[in-house]
Amino acid sequence: MTEDAQTVATAEKIDKSQAENLASQINGRLGGWAAAMRLHFLHASGDEVTAELQVGPEHLQAYGIVHGGVYAGVIESVASVGAALWARRYNQTVVGVENQTSFLVATREGRLTATALPLMRGRRTQVWQAKITNEKGQTVSEGKVRLISLDQGAGLAGETVKLKSSDG
Repeated sequence: MTEDAQTVATAEKIDKSQAENLASQINGRLGGWAAAMRLHFLHASGDEVTAELQVGPEHLQAYGIVHGGVYAGVIESVASVGAALWARRYNQTVVGVENQTSFLVATREGRLTATALPLMRGRRTQVWQAKITNEKGQTVSEGKVRLISLDQGAGLAGETVKLKSSDG
């Protein structure tokens, strides 16, 4: 399972009857790339997702600035969580099929906050837009992620897609 799929699976494991903001439940089950990058979710719903990370040495490339892959990964993670929470109502899961991320302001340190909002949500596809800001409120990166919704039983990377229960 890919790192983003683990993050999405985390969102899907959460019981549908729980409160609108599922950030604390997602943080409690976070694994893969998002955990390795120390991404922390502040708000998570099918309408908006906000997460933050404190820039550390693991986020930097050779010139000492945040690696573009970090920005792209954070944008995909927050968009994927939001899309997955929306798709639960149809008993579906989502996977990203396109990520367009722009790097706008070089960053060396500090806390970054990512916010994702839906641009379009349908039964088969969703498009989410996200931006990452620094502590000064400057947008340092922005992007769009297009995702497709998969029904239970669909094939993905050689395995059958199935929603996980809240038990495991």
